[in-house]
Amino acid sequence: MAARWFLGLAEAGLFPGVNYYLSCWYRRSEFGIRAAIFFSAAAVSGSFGGLLAAAIENMNGLGGRPGWAWIFILEGIVTVLFGAASVWFVHDFPDRATFLSEVDRARVIRRLKMDQQSSAEHEEFKLKYVWAAVKDYKMWLGMIIYMGCDMPLYAFSLFLPTIVSELGYATTKAQLLSVPPYAAAAILTVSIGFIADRTRQRGLCNICVSFLGIAGFAMLLGSDRAGVKYAGTFLGALGIYPCIANTITWISNNIEGVYKRGVVLGFVIGWGNLNGIVSSNIYFKKPRYVAGHATVMAYMIVCLLGGSIVLEVLLRRENKARREGKRDYLVEGLSESEREALGDRRPDFMYTL
Repeated sequence: MAARWFLGLAEAGLFPGVNYYLSCWYRRSEFGIRAAIFFSAAAVSGSFGGLLAAAIENMNGLGGRPGWAWIFILEGIVTVLFGAASVWFVHDFPDRATFLSEVDRARVIRRLKMDQQSSAEHEEFKLKYVWAAVKDYKMWLGMIIYMGCDMPLYAFSLFLPTIVSELGYATTKAQLLSVPPYAAAAILTVSIGFIADRTRQRGLCNICVSFLGIAGFAMLLGSDRAGVKYAGTFLGALGIYPCIANTITWISNNIEGVYKRGVVLGFVIGWGNLNGIVSSNIYFKKPRYVAGHATVMAYMIVCLLGGSIVLEVLLRRENKARREGKRDYLVEGLSESEREALGDRRPDFMYTL
């Protein structure tokens, strides 16, 4: 338990950190596909992690160590090596990236400025950015939406092995049958990232995809047949995984300011992860798992679907008010630098729907 606590502490910043990092380098209409590709790696790892572990366990006895120890050793070595390499390969912001030529740096900064992103130029941390994030309704709605897909994500791996075993398979065949739902989810995640970037309708993508997940868990909740429940896992995965990446991109697109965005992503993803506590305590009384599936379904209907609809409506209303000049009073008498400091509160900043 202590070792897992330190593991969680070390890896907690990876997912919000990578998404935040990508948001500082790419335009809002380019971020979705990249966040989706990054997160699809989680689906792929869910597919083949078990098979890899089974293969490594064949090293049982080598060097006087059990097979499970070699899983930690080999996978840990890879993690540590990539972590060390990041010191040289990860450059904070475009204006400080040493691998860029002056021409390339100017091009990156110009593209970000044209997209109304202050991440084009580095800013110093101030406590006001934290308070700006806390007072922004988009952060709180983002937390609600994200918990609606993140809690089901944690729950997914808890019941899939039971369904596969109901089909009558075990060991390697069971591992192989757990691959297709994750693989399908990875493909749809990248597809939704591409579609949302092109259409700039991230909210509608969330709403439409969430219905797949709701339908999948309705099948899991309402049927005793193993084949129907296995089909339900496909729809469940398809409704969960794309919404994770799409929600992070959607919230990030609508928060301007390097540090404010970082704080918001930390809150949103951190709160979603905390809801993993719920998923780990609702799956009992197999094989039906009525309480578990019903709770997940409620999360997806109320938080994911309902939250996405509310945020979509509010952003449309705000964009309409800005186009009609109802927010112009916010910049009256301000210099250009003071206007830029308003971030996403600037009247000419249009939210991504």
